[in-house]
Amino acid sequence: MTKAQVIHELGPPEVMRWEEWEVPPPGEGEVRLRHTAIGVNFADTYHRGGISHPLKVPPQPCVIGFEAAGVVEDVGAGVTEFKAGDRAAYAVPPLGSYAQARNYPADKLLRVPGDMDDKTLAALLMKGLTAQFLLHRTYAVQPGDAILVHAAAGAMGLILCRWANHLGAEVIGTVSTPEKAEIARDAGCHHPVVRSEEDFVSKCREVTGGKGVAVVYESIGRDTLQKSLDCLRLLGVCAAYGHASGPPEPVDIIQDLGARGSLFITRPAYLHYMAERDQMVAAAEVLFQTIRDGIIEPNINYEYPLKDAVKAHQAIESGMTTGASVLLA
Repeated sequence: MTKAQVIHELGPPEVMRWEEWEVPPPGEGEVRLRHTAIGVNFADTYHRGGISHPLKVPPQPCVIGFEAAGVVEDVGAGVTEFKAGDRAAYAVPPLGSYAQARNYPADKLLRVPGDMDDKTLAALLMKGLTAQFLLHRTYAVQPGDAILVHAAAGAMGLILCRWANHLGAEVIGTVSTPEKAEIARDAGCHHPVVRSEEDFVSKCREVTGGKGVAVVYESIGRDTLQKSLDCLRLLGVCAAYGHASGPPEPVDIIQDLGARGSLFITRPAYLHYMAERDQMVAAAEVLFQTIRDGIIEPNINYEYPLKDAVKAHQAIESGMTTGASVLLA
């Protein structure tokens, strides 16, 4: 018997309970993975709290989390790519990473390169793969592009700022405090904006000579989406990949998109960009090399034992965290 953070009903962080959780022998096509490090993502709070999200939470009782690294303990029938003792990691559903061990589909598992440590992967795999498709596929950032990154001092924001800077973009980023502005600046954000002190729309227009930015990486939602659209240049792209302040109001395609300059808006979902194994493996190879080259860093500022996952969720929802949080199994 293993232990896990079990949810019996959706709600605040305290609904997670540290309990025994049965893991049967791996079924066909599955591996049993003993976790060493588990990623904490803001999307986990959506799942735990029952907030609308492309990924549906299984019936309770259940275990959430979709990112972890560990060691293969056993394999089910038909699994040939992995064997007991292999290091592996994953960052796609099914949910269940907030556990000491679990069964997981082998065709969604990634082999861990020898030069990657588990905590780095737990902190970076999902966020890094998300940054890869946001910067290269949702909108392919070009040298000289001006871009806006919301929550620039958060775990995702820091990765986006560093990687976009490397691609030659002019990076504008919003943050909540002056202290976070300096953190974002150190990560390659050329123009950090404290939202309570400065209007980020005016800053975007100032930096771009009135034209607007090529793309907004929108992760806040209700509080910022309309103003994010105001930041865009003609034919600009709003990549609304998160909604930390709550789901935004509906967008009017005539007034909000057409009248502002034939804008594009998309809700890029990790599950869709990583739907095919070859796409996921190729993106992971790009990410691993980007980490090796020092372009992005794990930025692990918070480590918690898995049994203290409630504290991790309380911290991330407070809006006071910077960088990444990981749970250690």
